Amino acid sequence: MTLLDVRDLTVSYRSGGREVPAVRGVDLSLAPGDTLGLAGESGSGKSTMALALLRLLPATARISGQVLFQGEDLLTAKWSKLRAVRWAGASVVFQGAMSALNPVRTIGDQLTEPILLHEKVDERTARQRAARLLEDVGLPARRLSSYPHEFSGGQRQRIMIAMALACRPDLVIADEPTTALDVMVQAQILQLLTDLVRERGIAVVMISHDLSVLAQTCDRLAVMYAGRMVELGASTEVFADPKHPYTSALARAFPTIGDAASRRAPAGLPGDPPTPSSVGEGCAFAPRCAHAVDACRSTATELWPAGPGRLSACIRVLPDLAPAGTADRTGTTGSAPATSGSGAAAMEGGAS
Repeated sequence: MTLLDVRDLTVSYRSGGREVPAVRGVDLSLAPGDTLGLAGESGSGKSTMALALLRLLPATARISGQVLFQGEDLLTAKWSKLRAVRWAGASVVFQGAMSALNPVRTIGDQLTEPILLHEKVDERTARQRAARLLEDVGLPARRLSSYPHEFSGGQRQRIMIAMALACRPDLVIADEPTTALDVMVQAQILQLLTDLVRERGIAVVMISHDLSVLAQTCDRLAVMYAGRMVELGASTEVFADPKHPYTSALARAFPTIGDAASRRAPAGLPGDPPTPSSVGEGCAFAPRCAHAVDACRSTATELWPAGPGRLSACIRVLPDLAPAGTADRTGTTGSAPATSGSGAAAMEGGAS
């Protein structure tokens, strides 16, 4: 059974008298209990896409396509249906807990509010569940009466996870859940989120720029660039053997454990991502790609089969279009590092 089925999702904004797509024709699906990592640089469209799933973008955004959640299209659903799905069906761990939490209300009030809105329970019952939620994320129940500023950054992120799980949703969207946290706290938060969702059978879409984190925590990995999905497959396979040069560049951007040179100067990616208005019909990554040929700039890209369970938007996976002499047709210059120093090491030794 499919829990979430996204078809040709496009998000556009009005600019200079025309519609400029920030997300372009994304397709993906999740079954109950699936975990999908969504990776890409800032501006790649990953957060915009995730927020579009629950229509959380500003009114200036134009969203088209289909977002089928448990068989019903949320993009055309009435407000009453959408309101019922948010929190109870699908919830979000927002980026930047201090901005997402209300600074003038106690944590207890903020945890009980969605429970009271979506379930027929009294305030006492909601308060008791809020206390259990705090304990589930490793915080004492007595902190229900505290305010957001009385917690550390890692504790606030734990509270955001507790809020996302308050109404027992089937899907959690975690938008950069470890932003601005140190490595040890990142590992603890990621382990906590992973353990909770697996215990409860919840499907997860986790957003991050760190491929090593997603490879450790998610079953599948999708990579986005310039609003399009450029690679999709099993996380460990995508990380270890990328089929798109952008995925390979993302993996090489982090230091490799045991490689002193990579710690001193991790491989960078020249240039900047294109603005949404400058993306043409060819491969948007071509101007930054060391393997680009003329066909890359003129061929309309899509996700092509790149091996069992793998999809890539690089023409090097197509025998008819791949440049002569390409042995593996992946467009990479070698495998990605098996473990990076930013997330995987902490997951191995620092999570608790």
